Amino acid sequence: MKAARRLYDMLMYASAAHARWDYEASMNILRSRKKMLIILALAAPAILVSIAMAADIDVLPAALGGKAAYSPAYYTPGIFVVSIFIGLAAGLITGCIGAGGGFIITPALMSAGIKGILAVGTDLFHIFAKAIMGTAVHKKLGNVSVGLAVAFLGGSIVGVMGGGVVNRALYEANPVLSDTFISVVYVVLLGFLGFYSLADFLKQRGKDDAGAHGAHGAEPEGQSLPSKLQSARIPPMITFDTDLVPGGKQISWVFVAFCGVIVGVTAAIMGVGGGFLTFPMFVYVLGVSSFTTVGTDILQIIFTAGFAAISQYAVYGFIFYTLAMGMLLGSLLGIQLGALTTRVIKGIYIRGFYATAILAGFLNRLFALPGKLNEMKLIELSEPTAKMLTTAGNWVFFAVVGVFAVWVLSTFFSKIKLLKEA
Repeated sequence: MKAARRLYDMLMYASAAHARWDYEASMNILRSRKKMLIILALAAPAILVSIAMAADIDVLPAALGGKAAYSPAYYTPGIFVVSIFIGLAAGLITGCIGAGGGFIITPALMSAGIKGILAVGTDLFHIFAKAIMGTAVHKKLGNVSVGLAVAFLGGSIVGVMGGGVVNRALYEANPVLSDTFISVVYVVLLGFLGFYSLADFLKQRGKDDAGAHGAHGAEPEGQSLPSKLQSARIPPMITFDTDLVPGGKQISWVFVAFCGVIVGVTAAIMGVGGGFLTFPMFVYVLGVSSFTTVGTDILQIIFTAGFAAISQYAVYGFIFYTLAMGMLLGSLLGIQLGALTTRVIKGIYIRGFYATAILAGFLNRLFALPGKLNEMKLIELSEPTAKMLTTAGNWVFFAVVGVFAVWVLSTFFSKIKLLKEA
């Protein structure tokens, strides 16, 4: 039980760290008129095609590649609109809750009819695009440990290639198997996080409010593992934190590279971005200071997400660029509105909504599994029953996320005078 709790704390710390980066990157884009014009220019073709296709959905201009360019999922205006809504909801969760909303993107895209491998590749490209355009690397370069970055990126590249190969091999063997595998991964992760988050919410209801971000932003306790790893003298050794500790600390490149492999595999299989796990692994597992971790993590997000998106998905046709732009537009708006709304919402309510949203994603993928297993002939289930379960999971998911979005937006607009005074 203690191990499970420590794992939950680490994952929540990871989620909070990634949310902080996501918020900073989004704000850097929003503050730059040039960057916003670039994003709008990239999204314009998708918007124009959506308008054109609304009149005749069977026609897709040959200049854009026709239907074949969007295989294995066919483009529709409805899916593009849904992608904006998904980005908006993920941004609201990230900005309002202070925990990563990326958990819901892949399940949401799959619920909208996008195949799992395409959803993963599209989410990675969306993260990469935001990292490239929104990360002010020059402000953080002084924090980067070159040794840690090189060893970690070497491991993450190996992990990304492994995870990408697994996803593509499963899809080539059987597209349904690929969707099933990705769904199972999300069922396990979201179920674990959701039930623990719900238990935390129920415990905190009768206690003093810890604030909007307090439940998810605290650094995990315990330094026994970093001490053990740093005491293992496996050459070559990497020296870091020299500005904070006399002589600095040392750790073997083997442990750093191994953490990189884990992050790379996770990013390539789930599409959640390398930054999700990097921060807690550096601090909680390797014992690197937060100061050094920040800059190294930013570089890692750019290279891991970029390498995964381009080398493992883009070159094989598994990225839906128009959807990525839709999600980026939605998330930029959502993250700003969510961050502003935290000033007028009690943290306890935000924790409750976070647990509910995560559990909705869990139920969404769980209810989709019987239909997938039936298609693979692993279980016997009537098609109407399988379709009913999948539809129920989709309705529950979008209803919960939709209610959360409406609640945050209505709170924002009803309290806008109070926010102006703050």
